[in-house]
Amino acid sequence: MLLNTAGGITGGDVFRFNGHAAQGTTLSLTTQACERAYKAQPGPSGHVTNDLSVETGARLNWLPQETILFNGSALDRQLRIDMAPGATLLLVEPLVFGRAAMGETLTSIRLRDRIEIRREGAPVFLDATQYSGDLHTHLAKPHIADGAGAMALVVFVSQTAEAHLDPIRLILPDTAGATLIHGDMLVIRLLAENSFALRKTLLPVLRRLNNETLPRCWTI
Repeated sequence: MLLNTAGGITGGDVFRFNGHAAQGTTLSLTTQACERAYKAQPGPSGHVTNDLSVETGARLNWLPQETILFNGSALDRQLRIDMAPGATLLLVEPLVFGRAAMGETLTSIRLRDRIEIRREGAPVFLDATQYSGDLHTHLAKPHIADGAGAMALVVFVSQTAEAHLDPIRLILPDTAGATLIHGDMLVIRLLAENSFALRKTLLPVLRRLNNETLPRCWTI
């Protein structure tokens, strides 16, 4: 379980983490609570870099709880994962756009978020997001997010990925979708009205992909 001793991220902060799943092991990583990207002064962003590697026959479960963006936040985040042949990966990255209970809207933020998965050094998945300005108005557009207050990306890399595709599609709401890439990579994207609705959708998906188990903090 990763602890953020600063309590949240703001401009100028720099956090780095390196994790390694050795051959034949299972490594599950989560966070003790939701991460928070706080309001930052003009200038430097907060930087978070996570570098992970998974050897042959190993499994990595990257299961952080939601990251909540505060209005005025500035976040630059990178997740890099190197996989050996025969390695298994379950990844989730949930993102919440402001504190709905506080009536907060994101009228001014800076966000750069990049997720890169490589296998034997070759890129097999790349997801990059960059935005600066009034995110609330942008997300309100019908063909962007139709007013969604939260989203998540789930990636499952396994020889059993294809077997999960149809069952996962049956439990997803209309604001989510799943597809198979490379024959062994299941990619799921979800939009939700708020963080509660997002987690309600994520829990059965993650349980199915993780042998019906989740870190206890996810269910509190």
